[in-house]
Amino acid sequence: MESSVTPGAYREQLWTALMRARACAYPLPPHGHHPNFTRARQAGRHLLAHPQVAGLHTLIVGPDRVLAPLRKLALEAGVTLYVPHQKKPAQHGQVWYWRLTDPAGARLSAMPKVGEPVLYVPGKHPLEGAQAAVIASVAVGREGARLGKGFGWAARGLGLGLPELTLAHPLMLSGALPCAADSRVILIGTPDGVLEPSAVL
Repeated sequence: MESSVTPGAYREQLWTALMRARACAYPLPPHGHHPNFTRARQAGRHLLAHPQVAGLHTLIVGPDRVLAPLRKLALEAGVTLYVPHQKKPAQHGQVWYWRLTDPAGARLSAMPKVGEPVLYVPGKHPLEGAQAAVIASVAVGREGARLGKGFGWAARGLGLGLPELTLAHPLMLSGALPCAADSRVILIGTPDGVLEPSAVL
């Protein structure tokens, strides 16, 4: 059955609901962004503590502000991170990343000082050791369907063959997305715990 709700319309609906609930921090309004929702730090902490994540040593993490607390917590725990380089846009499937081990690198402004630039070229230069990717969202279905902001690094998923994880405010969750998804995630960190979509498929 074809949905009558477009991804763009659903994003607008979610952004407006979060704004009205005062559930977001900077950047405001959340429209056009992956929302930096309140209690994102708790959501990140829950996700990193989950049994499927706690033993991982190398993660790819998006550059979004909502993921900054998770980046800091992961780096403080000794996890190596790859974060997309914001000044070198992806071209022909090739993406520059910062390889980070210093907790100072959780902030985008500090990455050029403490990070090592690494080029990912599909089939040639892998992101060494990467075990999973944490990407931001606008909306997430409890069955694992994820909708991003519609453009940027993870607009249509990563295509790296790695498990994808995300964070979500309760207002960003639905039983199932009413529109086409960008990708699927296996874990959803929320301020109150972790949802395991694979368990309900």
